Amino acid sequence: MQSRTTDRTVNKPRIGRDAAVAAACGLFVAFMVGASYAAVPLYDWFCRTTGFNGTTQVATSSPSKMLSRRIAVRFDSNISGGLPWKFEPEKTEIEVNIGEVVTAYYTVTNQSARVTTGQAAYNVAPLNVGLYFQKINCFCFTEQTLKPGEKREMAVVFYVDPALADDAEQDGLNTLTLSYTFYPVREPDPKPLAATESDRRAGQL
Repeated sequence: MQSRTTDRTVNKPRIGRDAAVAAACGLFVAFMVGASYAAVPLYDWFCRTTGFNGTTQVATSSPSKMLSRRIAVRFDSNISGGLPWKFEPEKTEIEVNIGEVVTAYYTVTNQSARVTTGQAAYNVAPLNVGLYFQKINCFCFTEQTLKPGEKREMAVVFYVDPALADDAEQDGLNTLTLSYTFYPVREPDPKPLAATESDRRAGQL
């Protein structure tokens, strides 16, 4: 009898420790799941803020000055698999002054017999120049929906930030490339139409 009582007494702290370990593991798993969901917007914010990985900036105003230094801007266009579009720049390269506001055009054509939707992702090369590439307006900010056979001209308005001239690492930079890739956007499922009063009456008969 005495040994059984002792066993129960020893087991109580052990059960408590097991419950604490299980609770800690559960909290850790929940934290990791939450962190995985937060990682994407945090990474996106980090790229937009720092220009990391060639991510361009969204300008809130026009540049304060234009420099005499000129730089070549090349335009690249790509289509991801599953999107039946033709996508190309009007010009493959232009030369601009740093600080000059420029409008460049792309054309896109839906080559399929159905309505399709896509959205463009973008970056600038060299990757460390994204911080200085400022977009005022861009077709990449919204989804693009094209009817069968529709051709559309799309503009991007941008400038190269004069602050680039103050970065000693960019003294030898003569050319940068703005690259876009269109990805298909899944069409939303059609929503059921609300039943009319006559439909409801017919269902009651």
